[in-house]
Amino acid sequence: MATLAMRTRTVHPLLTEVTLLLVLFAAYKWGRTLVEGGVPEAMANASFIWDLERTLHLPDEHTLQKLALHWDLTALLSNLYYVGVHFPATAALLVWLWTRHREHYARIRTELVLLTAAGMAVHTLYPLAPPRLAGLGMTDTMLTVGPSAYPAAADGIANQYAAMPSLHVGWALLVSLAVVRVSSVRWRWLIALHAPVTVVVVVVTANHYWLDGLVAAALLVTAIGAAHLLYARRRDQYALAA
Repeated sequence: MATLAMRTRTVHPLLTEVTLLLVLFAAYKWGRTLVEGGVPEAMANASFIWDLERTLHLPDEHTLQKLALHWDLTALLSNLYYVGVHFPATAALLVWLWTRHREHYARIRTELVLLTAAGMAVHTLYPLAPPRLAGLGMTDTMLTVGPSAYPAAADGIANQYAAMPSLHVGWALLVSLAVVRVSSVRWRWLIALHAPVTVVVVVVTANHYWLDGLVAAALLVTAIGAAHLLYARRRDQYALAA
């Protein structure tokens, strides 16, 4: 009986977390479709973002892509990283936290939920065509080389007009920061490279502008601050109750 109770206390929270995260990932995929019908606005916003970046003297995405594509495998490797690492790296972080650093899991999971919710809200309010679809002269590496993260059918095209913010960058920053904050071993700095590599990849594949990543970083900082306040308040409540 005691063993059954112990298993219940162990399995129930795990099932709850798995369900929550499956809902989160599904909502993330579904939420991007909410920009459907905003293609003209997304194209206009793309021109504005491009001009704003030049006004702010940010590096030219076209120049970086052209330099990177001098190497034949760059497009393929960048596409593979964009398609294959985004979800698995985030899932691996959550599994690692749950199994090895349970005391940090809830806070970082909350940061992820808040970041994703904020990103989905911006997707809906500000449709944005990615550089590869905005007529800026950049190569669509997912079309020319593959593999692609997006369906070829026309009915799926709306998913591609949700470039702002880049949750690829936001999630990669969260993963890198979480590992550095939680772990003390040397290899954490190798994992931390996930963030800068993702920033380069989203630009080389022409899926995002620099500003997409900067907005994602700002949303992550906000999510971290909000989660800190939430858990600080909860600790205070527990202290008062005790």
